[in-house]
Amino acid sequence: MAVLDRSFFIRPVQLVARDLLGCRLIRLIGGQRVGGLIIETEAYDGEEDQACHARSGQTARNAVMYAEGGRAYVYFTYGMHWMLNCVAGPAGYPAAALIRAIYPTDGFPFIASRRPGIVQKDWCSGPARLTKALAIDGSCNGADLCSQAGALSIEEGVPMPDNAVTTAPRVGIQYAPEPWRSQPWRFQVASGSLLLD
Repeated sequence: MAVLDRSFFIRPVQLVARDLLGCRLIRLIGGQRVGGLIIETEAYDGEEDQACHARSGQTARNAVMYAEGGRAYVYFTYGMHWMLNCVAGPAGYPAAALIRAIYPTDGFPFIASRRPGIVQKDWCSGPARLTKALAIDGSCNGADLCSQAGALSIEEGVPMPDNAVTTAPRVGIQYAPEPWRSQPWRFQVASGSLLLD
């Protein structure tokens, strides 16, 4: 599969987050492909968005969000979990799409070894679960998602029609005031779609 062109990412983050559904997230480990189809994302849109990491401006932690779209923004949270985001938009504008879940398609033995005792449907069913399954950590921060030779890449996959996509407010952002808390910027492949049957 061809990796996504950078022009895919240099668009408004809501479009990027929605169109990432069905694309293939690949982690390259020792020459082995591990990953799957993206089935859930959330959009975070600039310093004005009070749920976004950039709401207080640029810091050492969020600096990669200010890069040109198509980079990985990987951060540590709750003292235990890594989260993977795709930077969106032009350089200087901090926006990113959080990858919340994938449907595994590549590297099943590797993923199973990373998720012992977990049923397959839950291997990658949350943002911390998928980073655990794919061994994504801080070493992946800043990775070029448009390079097939890099640690992380995003490839073309299965296009998702609008009737296979649901939207809802983002989760875990109770601290954010309105209207940010209720923005329908969570995108998910509907459970009844062909992809998840």
